[in-house]
Amino acid sequence: MKIRYVIPALAAAAALALTGCTNTEGGGGGGTDVSGVGVDEAAVALLPAAVKDSGELRIGTDAEYPPNEYKDASGNPVGWGVDLADAVAAKLGLTPKWEILGFDSIIPRIQEGALDLGSSSFTDTVERQKSVDFVNFLNAGSQWVGQKGSDVDPDHACGLTIAVQATTVQETDELPAKSQACVDAGEAPIDILKFDGQPEVTQAVVDGRAAAFSADLPVSIDAVNQLSDKLQTVGEMFDAAPYGFATQKDSEMTKAVQAALQSLMDDGTYLEILTKAGFESGALTTATINAGQN
Repeated sequence: MKIRYVIPALAAAAALALTGCTNTEGGGGGGTDVSGVGVDEAAVALLPAAVKDSGELRIGTDAEYPPNEYKDASGNPVGWGVDLADAVAAKLGLTPKWEILGFDSIIPRIQEGALDLGSSSFTDTVERQKSVDFVNFLNAGSQWVGQKGSDVDPDHACGLTIAVQATTVQETDELPAKSQACVDAGEAPIDILKFDGQPEVTQAVVDGRAAAFSADLPVSIDAVNQLSDKLQTVGEMFDAAPYGFATQKDSEMTKAVQAALQSLMDDGTYLEILTKAGFESGALTTATINAGQN
């Protein structure tokens, strides 16, 4: 289903750090104080005994995807996605214990029991559901970004270089499919330029190494608002799909996180976090499990 978004006017708090392997400033997403979030006893009752007894919620994130999850000047994970996961931990009466990992390392660590939760802008897909469960918290989609004045068309990008963060659905699914369609039509394939972090992806478009990049809508809009004199969105958002917190398959943890998220939705904390970040148009009213259909 197509989800139409109102493009949020995020405040450009600081210039995006576009070089190196970390982003220490990011955009306007995040900074909601969740210290006053109360415990939901019904959600706590659903926790696995070992997690409840530990007093900690072990959370994995990539922290290279501003404004959702990125690093502050001290190297700590911040962003509205981090705020929301911290609020889930508070509802469960647990202290969040964050671990910054490569994106493709998070799901395996959840499977082996080394992490309780993955909070890293995971798009809930049928393929990923084979490995973990997803507690859904946002409707999102993909959005291309090009240089200011660009006439790049995401539906006619054969032969162009398009930047993308490695292991995202844009890199694993969207761009390979578009490139193959080019080849099938007798045209040049898309040159897919992959980077480990979104700041490097954005920089590749700014300096002309790539004609455009493809990323999740919140990430694309944040980049454009940070660099409005250099970048613009091109085309419309497409492939709307839910974001989800990743949890161990068929586990008590999945049900506990679902109950905690629903409690945040019911008491207004959830919408407060999304509204402050500027992405309330993608908000849900019910915390679903494995709603991804593609």
